[in-house]
Amino acid sequence: MKTFNVPTRDNVSENNQAIFDNLNKALGFVPNLYATYANSDTALENYLTFANAKTSLSAKEKEVVNLAVSQVNNCIYCLSAHTAIGKMNGFNDAQILELRAGKASFDNKLDALAKLAKNITENRGNTDQDVLDNYFEAGYTEGNLIDTISLVGDKTISNYVHSTTKVPVDFPIAPSLEETVA
Repeated sequence: MKTFNVPTRDNVSENNQAIFDNLNKALGFVPNLYATYANSDTALENYLTFANAKTSLSAKEKEVVNLAVSQVNNCIYCLSAHTAIGKMNGFNDAQILELRAGKASFDNKLDALAKLAKNITENRGNTDQDVLDNYFEAGYTEGNLIDTISLVGDKTISNYVHSTTKVPVDFPIAPSLEETVA
């Protein structure tokens, strides 16, 4: 079985070295998943451009989508990273677990968003009409819908990169949803 190594700054292209330097300045480290993208001369820059693009969703709303999608796709790396980021965006542990389950009893609008993100991911875009209707009734627009679908795609890419490479998780490990609900 192939083992994927996490490249270091010395192992990546000059362009990716500059991105590593910027990530180190901004985050204090280069997350292993981002470093793994740098195995390609272009993927890291392309991914970060996509992930950091303007959107109609707030940072908190983005974390709702990231957590729901990563749970459906069973990506421990992204669940761990977005648990930490979710806390930085004001969610507590119980709320993060709910969001991972695709719901938010503490906020009707976020509940509609979490349900939509989960449904889109589970059904590969064949969204249930009642979930979509609930999303619009909660106050979201068609523009928000397109941004949500884009974010589902963005997160799915990272989920697949980790699920395929299985590089080490360098965030505190998120608890299993099954263990916390049981």
